[in-house]
Amino acid sequence: MRLCVIGCGNVGRIIARAVDEGTLEVDLKYYDRNPKKCEELGKPYSKGFEEFLEGCDVVLEAASPQAVKEFGAKVLERADLIVLSVGALLDEELLKELLEVAERNDKRIFVPSGAIAGLDAIKALSLVGIDEVTLVTTKNPKALGVEAKERKVLFEGDAKEAVKRFPFNVNVVAALSLAAKRLAKVKIVADPNVDKNVHEVYVKSKASDLYIKVENVPSPMNPKTSYLAALSVIELIKEIGERLRVGT
Repeated sequence: MRLCVIGCGNVGRIIARAVDEGTLEVDLKYYDRNPKKCEELGKPYSKGFEEFLEGCDVVLEAASPQAVKEFGAKVLERADLIVLSVGALLDEELLKELLEVAERNDKRIFVPSGAIAGLDAIKALSLVGIDEVTLVTTKNPKALGVEAKERKVLFEGDAKEAVKRFPFNVNVVAALSLAAKRLAKVKIVADPNVDKNVHEVYVKSKASDLYIKVENVPSPMNPKTSYLAALSVIELIKEIGERLRVGT
């Protein structure tokens, strides 16, 4: 399988390492607006986006919400798309456009489970209707790009506003909202006494109430990203590769 990665940052480096270690068996190619970042990976890369898309089976967006908006439709004309900057998909017009392009070209859009667990159960509950879904994210201030000497609530509001305010920290908000088929309520907390990225999910529905707590070790390459989020991407890529091999 030819995996093409948009973005030579943290996740791009983790993917490259997974290939080198034999965890992933794919042919890699990269694209980034800053080619020097790709040079550091020691993997093939393209300076032009059209050249980059040639021969791709699956494209992994590992760059930014803007990259989803700019390149998502172009990718889906030729290949399946994995979206890491899930917050971009809360833009209803963009999501509609991408789904239409994917259907027209018989391509698929994948969203990894990311830094939380239980999305399958939440998707199941959405079939009977979810009354309320809330996410409380607590991180060390450094991971949120702020300074705080004591526990401090930085934000309370809905998923769309949270993604605008913290686009590189709370993609889990968008994944949760898409699974629940309703916007999550969000609280973001900076706490200098925590050394993990903590996500607490509260779901109320007609069929079940859920409470899920995940305490993630930050990625060794970027404390803003949970290591679990990167691992979930690797697992998804492996699953897609298996599907392609068996033709499903």
